[in-house]
Amino acid sequence: MLAMIGRLLQLNPVPRRWPFALRAGICMAVPVLVGWLCGDVSAGLIATIGGFTALYGSGRPYLNRAGYLAAIAVWFAAAVALGDWAAQIPWLGLVTITVIAMLAVLVCNALSVGPPGAYMFMLGCAAGTASVSAHLTPWHIAALVAAGGAFAWLAHMVGVLWRPRGPEQAAVGAARDAIAGYLANPGSGQRHQAARLLHHAWVTLVNFEPARPKADSTLHRLRAENHRLHRVFAAAMIARENDTAPPDIDDPSFAEIDPGGTTPLGRASNVSLLRQAITPGSESLRLALRVGVAVAVAGAAAVSMSIDHAYWAMAAAVLMLHQGFDWTRTLWRGVERLIGTWIGLGLAGLILAWHPQGLLLVAIVAVLQFTIEMFVVRNYAIAVIFITPIALTIASGGHPVDVGALLLARGVDTAIGCAAALLVYWIAIHNRGPAPVTEAIAATEKAIDVADVHVRTGAVTTAAARAARRDLQVEAMTMLDTYQVAVGGSAAQRDAAERLWPTVAATERRAYQTLAACWAIERG
Repeated sequence: MLAMIGRLLQLNPVPRRWPFALRAGICMAVPVLVGWLCGDVSAGLIATIGGFTALYGSGRPYLNRAGYLAAIAVWFAAAVALGDWAAQIPWLGLVTITVIAMLAVLVCNALSVGPPGAYMFMLGCAAGTASVSAHLTPWHIAALVAAGGAFAWLAHMVGVLWRPRGPEQAAVGAARDAIAGYLANPGSGQRHQAARLLHHAWVTLVNFEPARPKADSTLHRLRAENHRLHRVFAAAMIARENDTAPPDIDDPSFAEIDPGGTTPLGRASNVSLLRQAITPGSESLRLALRVGVAVAVAGAAAVSMSIDHAYWAMAAAVLMLHQGFDWTRTLWRGVERLIGTWIGLGLAGLILAWHPQGLLLVAIVAVLQFTIEMFVVRNYAIAVIFITPIALTIASGGHPVDVGALLLARGVDTAIGCAAALLVYWIAIHNRGPAPVTEAIAATEKAIDVADVHVRTGAVTTAAARAARRDLQVEAMTMLDTYQVAVGGSAAQRDAAERLWPTVAATERRAYQTLAACWAIERG
């Protein structure tokens, strides 16, 4: 019990979180302020849903971020409006929320959309089904959410005025730090982290940027630096295999070739990723189906018990499953969600009974959202304590509510959603067995064979060779991630993971040997 309490109170180290948290707080508070000034606080609270746009896209370059955030805001507006429209028929509302949840999970998982990922889109749709603003049409609601998203877009883009290449520099800097860590301690974990951050940097510098930057541009220099870092990383892997001294991270000889024509590929196109995601048997499709079943079960259970706000149960189910955690982490996320929610209900009760108005309401929304973002990465259970009151404040629409009934419904619905998610996940992983690790090993071995063809011919910079190198890098990282999920999975998956670890380690080593050989050949 003491260990559990200690884990609930443990704070993870997170560097410089306050600028992100401040922006999120402002993006949530300003719509409420505008609504109050216009005499319609309820409309302002609806517009805060668009303010969640501020939670996405922080690591993207500004040019790419502009279109990305605009799409996020539009999808928020569409989801909320669709939820409000579907709420006229109870069963249609449940079906709509389920479909939106499945689509959001499928797309966000396929395109590697980071936290909060699919959860917020489903929550927006669910909030639309429970909108207290009966005087507003779905089109009006969509316009309010879009307006909140437009303000969040502006707040998110303002950094371009003083650090136009800040995201790209941060990505390359993180890759450099990871490689330095690998040079100092060349273990498998450090190698995996360095490979992941180098891959992320290439996605940032290639997929999220113009194909041909100016020769003297900052982007061109960052690509050249990341190219040099990848050469250092490859040389370090070769040195470890040969038991020789690793290279120096600042050795200028690794930048002797102009990377203009041989820049590594970041990832496949969005169309290709989505096509892979809808392929029968893909992990993205399995996850979407798992979420869909859990959401439907949670919603049906809440409705059958005649509990108001059944969408809270559905939201809890999505939150538990949408990130694809292993069983152990999913179970712990449920514990954090339940304990945080039940404690947060006390704070929510005080706020709702107080019924703040005007600038006081604006300040409370801003402080709650700021606090959430300061803790959501450090300690999720603490963050949920503040997520609960802000969610109930928005749901109340600025009107007096039956506080006791609302808190009871939220507490019971959260328990139903967590239980439904765990039940569906438990059944899924026991039916799935140890297959994921075996499949991941086979996919990596196939990628090694494809890349090895280019190694043997010495043509490692052609379009086909660069695609093969990219695919091999991705498969190697996915294999290790799959293994780590199995370690925290069912008993059969844990046993299989332990039995297959020597094969996983050997396959990962072969993959990086092949990649290192490609870089060595390219360097001549």
